[in-house]
Amino acid sequence: MLAVFPVIMVAAMVIALIDIIMRDDWQVRHLPKFGWILLVILLPLIGTLLWFMLGREYGGTSATEGIGSLLAQRGTQGLRAQLPQTPQPSTTEQQLADLDREIEYYQRRAELERLKRDADGDPAR
Repeated sequence: MLAVFPVIMVAAMVIALIDIIMRDDWQVRHLPKFGWILLVILLPLIGTLLWFMLGREYGGTSATEGIGSLLAQRGTQGLRAQLPQTPQPSTTEQQLADLDREIEYYQRRAELERLKRDADGDPAR
């Protein structure tokens, strides 16, 4: 039972350090990031409590800032936002219609080339 408090303190200190490092400079109040890191390392209990009470900017933050960005990148929403948008697979009927249009395009193109050759007076080509 006595080992629970040190484990909680170390975990809170690690979370605070990760949160400090991942935040932008404008999201850190009262001290520079390096100052907060030193405070949390040198005075783990006081530094961690002060960071979460005074040093962190809570207003206007989203889930993709701070430690939440690491979790969001591993979640499906974070991965979906990073992937390029691909068109939805089409049905068989849509694919057949696309193929018909492509065949018609190439047939018309061949017909135009034939008409150009006939107009130029070179039927052997």
